[in-house]
Amino acid sequence: MQASRQPFNIVVVGQNNRLQFEAVLFAASLRHCSPNFNGRLFVASPQPGPKWDTDPSLRNQDVLQALNELGAEVLPFQNRVFGQSYPYGNKIEALQALPKGEPFVFFDTDTLITGDIMSVPFDFNRPSASLRREGTWPQPTLYGPGYTEIWKALYDRFGLNFRTSLDLGHPDEYWERYLYFNAGYFYGACPRAFGQRFLTYAKSIKQDLPIELVCQSLDPWLDQVALPLVIHSFGGGRDTLPSGYLDGEVSCHYRHFPLLYARESDHVVEVLETVSAPNKVKKVLKQYDPIKRTVFQGRGAKARALFDRDHLPRKEQAIRNRIKSEGLWMR
Repeated sequence: MQASRQPFNIVVVGQNNRLQFEAVLFAASLRHCSPNFNGRLFVASPQPGPKWDTDPSLRNQDVLQALNELGAEVLPFQNRVFGQSYPYGNKIEALQALPKGEPFVFFDTDTLITGDIMSVPFDFNRPSASLRREGTWPQPTLYGPGYTEIWKALYDRFGLNFRTSLDLGHPDEYWERYLYFNAGYFYGACPRAFGQRFLTYAKSIKQDLPIELVCQSLDPWLDQVALPLVIHSFGGGRDTLPSGYLDGEVSCHYRHFPLLYARESDHVVEVLETVSAPNKVKKVLKQYDPIKRTVFQGRGAKARALFDRDHLPRKEQAIRNRIKSEGLWMR
């Protein structure tokens, strides 16, 4: 498959907390590893309003200057549905502020670009999202309903064909049989259309919970419950992007800096340390203690020395526990 040369935009969410520093790192990694990226990089920033207890917008002048120098455009948007009560909703509502009709790729800010984003063979008319996930939702109860009943209720709610979403290579009632993504990245042809449907589905699920979901938690899972339905409704799915690009050679959703050092490749660590080294970037990042101590003061290297990347514990929690036991966990 040939790489897509159709221009597209990239968006991350940045606000007045750790996300602003992760956004600077993301922008720096994009410019370093993908200098030929020919789209626009947006840092979507929620604005103060009744959905927030405090002002969430980007106001740190050092951060704003760094983003500007890295070619990122700060994009204000309003929270009309979510906000303080469900900040994950930012990734849904921010899409309405993006240019209409222009293909987009959304990334969580705790991501590094580690290769040429222009090499990724996106088919924006067949959207997809991250498959780097575990079976976190739903969690069927002993007496039911099971996976099939829960997911089918959602597909039926929105008039979608449930059967065509299934991976029949997995057995009935096994979580991977059902379309499920991590919302760490997703993409589509038009952010306004994608975002409006994402918002419609998420609101419907939250405000009028199907009876089959009454024992299931939607916090923080609401975005990942609605996302497969949105992708399926636009003709996308789990197999529309070849593996090995995103969550592979081209991007790394590290999530926590100690986890990055513990389990990611030497190349990912090299990208992190290279793009954070220039003084104009370093002076901004040092304002955030987890980056200051983990990247610049050596805690990350100590965490890395605890593990053999070829024989990592199977469960992420075991990695976290080991790091914490050594006093090296920060976020």
